Amino acid sequence: MSKKIAILGSTGSIGTQALEVVDAHPDRFEVEVITANNNVDLLAEQAIKYDPNIVVIANKEKYSELSEALANTDIKVYAGEEAIAQVVQNDSIDIVLTAMVGFSGLLPTVNAIKAGKQIALANKETLVVAGDIITRLALENKVSILPVDSEHSAIFQCLAGEFHNPIEKLILTASGGPFRGKNVEFLRKVTRCQALNHPNWSMGDKITIDSASMMNKGLEAIEARWLFNVKPQDIEVVVHPQSIVHSLIQFEDGSLKAQLGLPDMRIPIQYAMTFPERYKTDFPRFSFLDYPELTFEKADPKAFRNLDLAYQAMGKEGNMPCILNAANEVAVDGFLKQKIGFVEMSDIIEKTMMKASFIAQPTLDDYIQSNTEARAIAEEIIIK
Repeated sequence: MSKKIAILGSTGSIGTQALEVVDAHPDRFEVEVITANNNVDLLAEQAIKYDPNIVVIANKEKYSELSEALANTDIKVYAGEEAIAQVVQNDSIDIVLTAMVGFSGLLPTVNAIKAGKQIALANKETLVVAGDIITRLALENKVSILPVDSEHSAIFQCLAGEFHNPIEKLILTASGGPFRGKNVEFLRKVTRCQALNHPNWSMGDKITIDSASMMNKGLEAIEARWLFNVKPQDIEVVVHPQSIVHSLIQFEDGSLKAQLGLPDMRIPIQYAMTFPERYKTDFPRFSFLDYPELTFEKADPKAFRNLDLAYQAMGKEGNMPCILNAANEVAVDGFLKQKIGFVEMSDIIEKTMMKASFIAQPTLDDYIQSNTEARAIAEEIIIK
């Protein structure tokens, strides 16, 4: 039987690659829902090709344009973030791939879990912001959260047959991005174009900047803390420029397990969509002969302060990771719009973490309010 899938963020990097997986296995998947934030032209094109039951555009101003483009179809068209959070509960959906960017993925994921949907999680911010609530809801509703990030997928794959064995350490690998080995003085002069030029991965603008600043790895560490129930001090980040070893696990007996492969996001996307099966692909294969050297380096939290700030937030817990994430989203947007410099992003995040209201045991409403408050503080810092 085919799986009916909802792809939240179908026009982004993860969403478009997920649709490539659907193309490769048309008898295994049926696209039930697709959503996008602003890219109405590509969303309409996807809708015409895959004929989903429902299409949602988050930007309500684009509703009439999307509705007109799909006027000759039977596809139901909705608009607004509220609509995205609602459609994931439809009985017809088997699995929800959350590939939205940032905080916007939280409420749809919460609603999908409450509706008992299997989650393929590409929106790391959901667990960064509210990992305690998400993991509790998943347990209560007997819902599987299958990681899509290459690092977390690697850990998940290494844990197959090992779930009864305690983890001593998780080792997340990082490419180091375009500025590996650079010092703070160099980073002060970094341009938008330079930061968007990632050496190994093709991603959206926001996650590419996060990778360049090492915030992406900090967010992944927080996500791993909740996905795999480990302590912050048991998560290590190692720079691995070739991006072949996607992450490792160290067990209590000292043994290490790693998952390797070429940097191709379609592999972890497909694994999350097909778990527990592995479907045959025609993707390029890795050969050790093409990579005679695999190297590893220590991460530099002094030059890349975002990594250290993420660990600080993870250690404090409560709503601090939510504050960190909100400030980072604002800072990245400010950098992309060339309002601030590359190094200033860390300054804004740190100041926001100091100024925002800390809540030790937040509710979902607290997280929503914390996100709003932190964003306002960060925006005010940028203006000043």
